[in-house]
Amino acid sequence: MSHTDMPTFSELGLPQRVVDALAERGVTTPFPIQAASIPDALAGRDILGRGRTGSGKTLSFGLPLLNRLAGGRTKAKRPRGIVLVPTRELAMQVADSLEPYGNVLNLDIKVVCGGTSMQRQIFALQRGVDVLVATPGRLRDLMSRGVADLTEVEVAVLDEADQMADMGFLPEVTEILDQVPAGGQRMLFSATLENEIDTLVKRYLSSPVTHEVDPPAGAVSTMEHHVLVVKPNDKSAVTAMVAARQGRTIAFVRTQLGCERVVEELNAGGVRALALHGGMNQAARTKTLADFKEGKVPLLVATGVAARGIHVDGVDMVLHVDPAGTTKDYLHRAGRTARAGESGIVATIVLPHQRRSMFKLLEEAGVEAERHRVEGAFSEELTRITGARSLADVRADAASRAVEDAESEIVQLTRRLQAAEDRLIDLQERARKATEYAEGVRNGTIVEDDREHRAHRPRRDFDRNKPRGANAGGGERRFGDRDRGGERGGFKRDDRHPRDGHPRDGRTGGGYRGQGGRKDRFERPERGYRSRND
Repeated sequence: MSHTDMPTFSELGLPQRVVDALAERGVTTPFPIQAASIPDALAGRDILGRGRTGSGKTLSFGLPLLNRLAGGRTKAKRPRGIVLVPTRELAMQVADSLEPYGNVLNLDIKVVCGGTSMQRQIFALQRGVDVLVATPGRLRDLMSRGVADLTEVEVAVLDEADQMADMGFLPEVTEILDQVPAGGQRMLFSATLENEIDTLVKRYLSSPVTHEVDPPAGAVSTMEHHVLVVKPNDKSAVTAMVAARQGRTIAFVRTQLGCERVVEELNAGGVRALALHGGMNQAARTKTLADFKEGKVPLLVATGVAARGIHVDGVDMVLHVDPAGTTKDYLHRAGRTARAGESGIVATIVLPHQRRSMFKLLEEAGVEAERHRVEGAFSEELTRITGARSLADVRADAASRAVEDAESEIVQLTRRLQAAEDRLIDLQERARKATEYAEGVRNGTIVEDDREHRAHRPRRDFDRNKPRGANAGGGERRFGDRDRGGERGGFKRDDRHPRDGHPRDGRTGGGYRGQGGRKDRFERPERGYRSRND
């Protein structure tokens, strides 16, 4: 079926409001895996799909999952749908992809994975979550705490099942699926269907419909494969020249220390790069991925963790700084480029002693790769193959960026200097006026007005232990001179509010709160009002 012959999402059976939400995001034509699997998934059948990452699997299982749960009611701690994925990054990407359509159908989607707040996940489950997108380890922890109950799960999905098998998650996956009640819908998607996956299929899927419409990563026609044979002393220089290419690139290394070392060397040579590996906390990994996706940094240097389900559009090239150890690793790494019909390049830097094992690996993967012998010096052939740039050009670009950064800093400092100068002029003007005023007072030409200084006079020291009135200065003045009678038009304390011949200080109806006098005083009819508010 050609791309132009694909049915629309409406013809696949999705509700119109979901179709409209897809159209708002520019998704109008289904990918082959979506066109093949969505009708069967909407019919409630178990699905076994094979397709590499980036082929559109998320919507293939996500849209039917949400459509089936729409209109139902979810109880606290009992989700009705689960999606198991191997990594945190993939969990977040799946949730981000499905959230707009979940909002349309009034369904809550929650990510449950390590490296994030468990307390927030517990709180969300206690309120009720329709769909959990989870890594197996964290979901099992929540189940053991009694805050996640899978007895009402209607749809269970395993995404990137082969990766979970590689990463040792199968025991946890089987433990989780054993808690899901029989009779519900199961969907399993994987880039490869091998022995471990076949065991899961036989154990948990009932008469599944199989869809294999996407070729393996190594067989994609829009992907070019190259092997660059270099001498050990030339590896760093070749890596830097290829990494300095224009476009978005992911470079893979074997270890975390190697990842940090390569990034440090590239940055020192003028190539902007960021590291991504399992030793980083989740916040740092999320920020690094965001900067790479937004194009702030063109190169991501990663360990194998980045090959496990990271979806980044527009990656032009995958560079194996260290060759992949297995066929599956190679295909997963290569799958970061040439996604969704785009073209891409996969290049592997190989030392002489690694050639034999590398060629054997490519043969097992069914990959036809061009072989090139590369010297340390820059060559036109290297540019043709990978888009590499000479180190001189890299240094020139780095110097130009440094000049731009310095110019930007100068602009900011100039603005701060101008603000400081304006403040200086203002302070100088105030000082001049204050000096002229002081000279006028000394010369007698200006009579000093004491009123403007009264507000700044220091308060007299107040001592709570002194007798009443002693803090007023000399003991003569008391509380506004009210106790001295009519001398200043005041009144004596004993005469303020007499009632029935008793002074207020007598506390026998003199208007104190709690004695009833204050209320009575305000309700006296001869005063013309009956309440304090009046």
